[in-house]
Amino acid sequence: MLTIFIAAFSMGIIGSFHCVGMCGPLALSLPISNNSFQSKFSSALLYNSGRIVTYSSFGFVFGLIGKSLILFGLQQWISILLGAAIIILLVLPKLFPGIYKNIHFSNNFFEKLRSAIGSLFFKKNQSSLFAIGLLNGLLPCGLVYIAIAAAVATGNIGSSVLFMTAFGLGTLPVMWSIAFFGNYIGVNIRQKIRKAYPYLMILMACLLIIRGMGLGIPYVSPSVDIQKKAVHNCCHKN
Repeated sequence: MLTIFIAAFSMGIIGSFHCVGMCGPLALSLPISNNSFQSKFSSALLYNSGRIVTYSSFGFVFGLIGKSLILFGLQQWISILLGAAIIILLVLPKLFPGIYKNIHFSNNFFEKLRSAIGSLFFKKNQSSLFAIGLLNGLLPCGLVYIAIAAAVATGNIGSSVLFMTAFGLGTLPVMWSIAFFGNYIGVNIRQKIRKAYPYLMILMACLLIIRGMGLGIPYVSPSVDIQKKAVHNCCHKN
């Protein structure tokens, strides 16, 4: 459990710098009622708590999927396929520029979601800040998708929830600081972080593939026998 927490938390910390460019403008424009220390502190915390709750909920939902996969003996293949899919999604734009421009996933849903977030900005109360965080966690984000893929690969509901919660906590220091202190990270630093982001995704993809191969590496790639034992224990408990 500690290994899962550290891996997810580290992923959140590193990936949170990518979030500065994606969610930073929203965090900077949060409807904080006044500029007092207490108000800004609690407002920034409430907003980010909403995001973490949404991520934890993802962990529960996709943990159920991961548990089902391990019961059917598909966890290894899913881990490999998820890793391969991440690499393909990264490589395709390099080979075929503009390939994603005309692709829209549930565009109507996300438009309604953004509209709902916008309406909450006019309420300017504590509950609206928490709700903005909840809804913001639903907006499309490649980093969150990678975290979900890793959570599914754990094959356990508790581990999946822990992974997504730890991931959310990892993003907290930077995202809270953005909401509290303002836009303090320079443009040059952001650009460098964005350039490093694809490498983080590739690293996670490789870890998913290695995990699915069952190479017998403790914590990283458990052997097939250990995974079969986990399946047996899971079935026995049910």
